[in-house]
Amino acid sequence: MDDGTMIEVINLTKRFAGRTAVNDISFTVARGEIVGLLGPNGAGKSTTMRILSCFLPATSGTVRVAGYDVFRDSEAVRRRIGYMPENNPLHPEMRVREYLKFRARLKGLGLRQSRERVDTVMQQFGLVDVGRRIIGHLSKGFRQRVGLADALVHEPDLIILDEPTIGLDP
Repeated sequence: MDDGTMIEVINLTKRFAGRTAVNDISFTVARGEIVGLLGPNGAGKSTTMRILSCFLPATSGTVRVAGYDVFRDSEAVRRRIGYMPENNPLHPEMRVREYLKFRARLKGLGLRQSRERVDTVMQQFGLVDVGRRIIGHLSKGFRQRVGLADALVHEPDLIILDEPTIGLDP
């Protein structure tokens, strides 16, 4: 794989109990490229994103992110990606700022860097005014914004977003 390739998928297949969700797909995504997966419900889009994000093992095939094999080097891949699943698993009892600091620390940022990055993503996603509010008390749109801020807080090389605009106003 050359330095310009961010994602490389070769003959990826995923089967669940006799049902094939992803069938022998191959594609590449260049660094800096924006790509959307389109298809009907059940086409395997979310399954493919979960495999790319190291949350689901494939049945067969090869998948590399930033040059790292998602099966053998999943820790290295996870450090380089920001992932927001369709149903964002936020901690509803935590406050927005507290949650983002917690997630930044989990993603390996130091105390000072995590504070700086949380301030930045809260500004970027319009979360400053709700920073002290409890996540479970926020509207769905604000919860989506928190999820997006979480995906970007550690400045990943790659962002994988599954249905990122659900609940967001234009």
